[in-house]
Amino acid sequence: METASDIGMLSAVMAGICLSAAAGLRVFIPILALGLAGRFGLLPLGEQFAWMMSEPFLVVVGIAAVMEATAYYIPIVDNLLDLVATPAALAGGTVIVSSLLPEMNPLAQWGAAALLGGGTAGIVQGSTVLARGLSTASTGGLANPLFSTGETGGSVLAVALALLVPVFFGILVIAGLVMLLVWITTRSGRLRRSERAGQD
Repeated sequence: METASDIGMLSAVMAGICLSAAAGLRVFIPILALGLAGRFGLLPLGEQFAWMMSEPFLVVVGIAAVMEATAYYIPIVDNLLDLVATPAALAGGTVIVSSLLPEMNPLAQWGAAALLGGGTAGIVQGSTVLARGLSTASTGGLANPLFSTGETGGSVLAVALALLVPVFFGILVIAGLVMLLVWITTRSGRLRRSERAGQD
């Protein structure tokens, strides 16, 4: 039978995975939400991450969140931003999960955080880069503002669900990521087989 602390830890880690998924859509919105959640006692951040709850940090990240969301509405800039946002999302997801993991060996903590947080953010970010590229190619970028609105809204929604129902939403996120990876793998395999067939 799980103890209350076990359930609390599971909830915090699942919230971290959900926030990492949100970071794959918009990097700074979930980081801002995490800092505020820690400041108001909604999520237990590790002692070494107390700086994330400081007022100067929250102000800077809040400004960055607004600037990031706004910049995605500027043609061409949105595609260029993806080049910067991809490594930023990986780093953001890693920091988010690491801040919510229990105290452990630093190597194990950051390794687990990179896998759970960075991996989640990277998969989501990668899929949005691909989708934006397809949108740009098929509509000349005309549909990109609508796509950007969906990304920002999705990030905000993911943050809300991460705080309200972290375990349930975390399971949905993990299931969605597995399905996405299976689809990508299957699609890649079909493309490779088609290329080989064309060469024969």
